[in-house]
Formats: sequence, C-alpha cells, structure tokens
Amino acid sequence: MSLDTISELSRQVVLVTGGARGLGASLVRAFARQGARVVINYLTSAAGAQALAAEFPGQCLAVQADVTDAQAVQAMFAAARQHFGAPVTTVVNNALPAFKFNGDARPHADTLRWADLHQQLEGVVGGALNTTQAALAGMQEAGFGRIINIGTNLFQNPVVPYHDYTAAKAALLSLTRTLSQDLGPQQITVNMISGGLLRTTDASAATPEAVFDLIAASTPLRRVTTPEEFADAALFFAGPWARAVTGQNLVVDGGLVKNG
Repeated sequence: MSLDTISELSRQVVLVTGGARGLGASLVRAFARQGARVVINYLTSAAGAQALAAEFPGQCLAVQADVTDAQAVQAMFAAARQHFGAPVTTVVNNALPAFKFNGDARPHADTLRWADLHQQLEGVVGGALNTTQAALAGMQEAGFGRIINIGTNLFQNPVVPYHDYTAAKAALLSLTRTLSQDLGPQQITVNMISGGLLRTTDASAATPEAVFDLIAASTPLRRVTTPEEFADAALFFAGPWARAVTGQNLVVDGGLVKNG
C-alpha cells in the first residue's frame, strides 16, 4: 500500500487528547466527518465524551486516561488497537491542564510560582511525550505516522502574559522540531498548529467580551477564529497533502500573527 493511500483520512485511526469538549470536540468532529476512526481521550468529561462518540456510531471510541500517566496512555493505545483492529496512526496532542484565559486572574511576575509552570509543562510537554512514545510502535508497523501538537500564538505575540501556559507551549514547539528530526526517517511527521484566542471554548469562556472585540479589530479578517476553523487545519497535517511537511508551526489566527 502506498504512503498516499495509507495517509487518506478515511483509513486512519486518530487519537485526540482532551477530545471531549472545547477545541478537542471540534477536532474529533472534523476527523470523523472525513471518515477517520477517532479515539476521544478524556480525563473527567465522561458524559461529554460518550455523547460525542454517539454522534458517529461505530466510528468513535471514548477512552479515559490521564495523559501525564505513561502507563494509562499505553493502556489507552492498546484499547484503541483492540477496538479498531489497527494501530493509531495520527495523534493530536490537544489536552490542556486546568487553565482559564482570564488576564485578571493570571499569575503575575511577582506571584508566579514554579508549581504553576510545572503543572503546565507536565501536562502539555509530558503528555505529548507520553502519547508520542506510546504511538511509535504502531506507526512504525504502519510505516506512517502523524503527530500534531496544539500550540499558541502567544509566544510570538504575548498580548496577555500567561507565563505558565505560554512557556509550556513554547517548549512543545521545541519538542515538535526535535522530534521531527528524529522520527522523519520513519515517515513520521511532527508539526504544530498554533492559534490565538478561540471564540469560544471552555477555556476562553472566562475571557471578557471586550478582549474578543479587541482581537477581532486587530485581525485582518476582523473576527476571532472559531474552534471549527482551527480544527480544519489539523486535517491538512494529517492527510496526504502534508506528506512532505514536518517540523513546522502553522499559525491559524486569522492573520493576527504573521510568523511561525
């Protein structure tokens, strides 16, 4: 089977971490509508994950796992393979440790704690490392793999200095690029999609309306990107169109930030 055939979305088994709600749910729906089989990873949102899976009968599987627990992640991949009869070939690292985009309530320079940074680094970078390592055997078996990490445009344009969240996502970009170098010979690509504030997810629900309006006014498209628009970009990196693209960071924010 050719690489182009293997990379067709309808032939893939896709894992979306943090897939039960918010941006994760939009990512799940985007892949499922293209015919992919999708693993909906969740931590606490069992009802949301099951309801989402029910939208695509026989096509989605909801699995609970804490992405910071390497053993739980390995068990999730084994459950996915048993259910679908094929290994996971695309991983979307979307899971986010507990976080609210509320600039008034964020840790400032004088109150920021290492514990704040550590929580984000463990969830964002540690979680992505666990899923990548758990996916490798199946991707090597298939001779094909796609790892898509979800980033942020805040490390290029820190309009609100969310120190902990932004530092973790910047570290994830570095891991994206080093992994792409390491895994490329195995036909496994590793890329990042970075967005700004999305209108609206659970995480951005705490954002004042005035901030949304300010961002929209500063963006060439004069509107704030939706989760559905952002999710569509993941299809590009997972599908055959991006077979020669790896180690890249695509900013999907309506043109607000113009460098990757």
